[in-house]
Amino acid sequence: MKYSSSIFLLVLVFLSGAVDARKIRVNQTEHPLDAYAVGALRVALANMPGDYEVVINREPITQTRAIEELQKNNMDLMWLASNADAEEMLRPIRFPLLKGLLGHRICIINPENQRKFTDVRNLDDLKKLTLGQGQGWPDVEILRENGLQVITTSKYDNLFYMVEGGRFDGFPRGANEPFTEIAARADLGLTVDTDLVLIYRLPFYLFVRQEDQALAEAIHQGFETALANGQFNTYFYNDPMVKDALERSNMKARRAFSLVNPNLHPQTPLEREDYWLNLKEL
Repeated sequence: MKYSSSIFLLVLVFLSGAVDARKIRVNQTEHPLDAYAVGALRVALANMPGDYEVVINREPITQTRAIEELQKNNMDLMWLASNADAEEMLRPIRFPLLKGLLGHRICIINPENQRKFTDVRNLDDLKKLTLGQGQGWPDVEILRENGLQVITTSKYDNLFYMVEGGRFDGFPRGANEPFTEIAARADLGLTVDTDLVLIYRLPFYLFVRQEDQALAEAIHQGFETALANGQFNTYFYNDPMVKDALERSNMKARRAFSLVNPNLHPQTPLEREDYWLNLKEL
């Protein structure tokens, strides 16, 4: 009987551990950034004490809807390029998942305009170019704050037709974005400028509800541990999306222009150099 009761107790312990696993509900669409964010989350969870289970819903919802679902407690965690408003509504985990890669902007252009970009040598030259962006995108304020000319449209797809038709000179995109975007619109004959990169701090964070402080702190510590032991950088530099972006953009060879982001929250960890991509180390 003693032997049987011991087995019974072991089974109970095992079952209680499974029941106690904290479920983290997320929504993952087909966008490659979603797959990357879920993978980064798993790296953090692997470096945290306790038992966690990622529960994935695959509904194609918008960012606005995701914020609403998180606030209603229908999700536990989401991700987005941060801004001060988002950081007031939600609780950010201030660890930049993409090491600031989204803030390294290279331009989709009509190949006939390449010379305009090649001839840019200083900020005054850069200010002569016209740049396209979506209406309401945070990048609009960033670019204009730095004295650059911006033309906007309410429809994302219009931007590709507008740059092809000469409505503006370039369409700045995060370094991980433009190559797949122009491949999907091969009939327009667009290309990617080969000479410039605009750099501003644009952290891509995980977010939880404001009241979920304990989870936010635990995940942040998981990322710190993964950064210290090398697991996070291994994940980042070996991710197919990141590798493709760094290889095809050839950013180290580009003329870099550092811009100010006026939308950064005061607590953005700018002092943590190990959090951010360094072109000199590529």
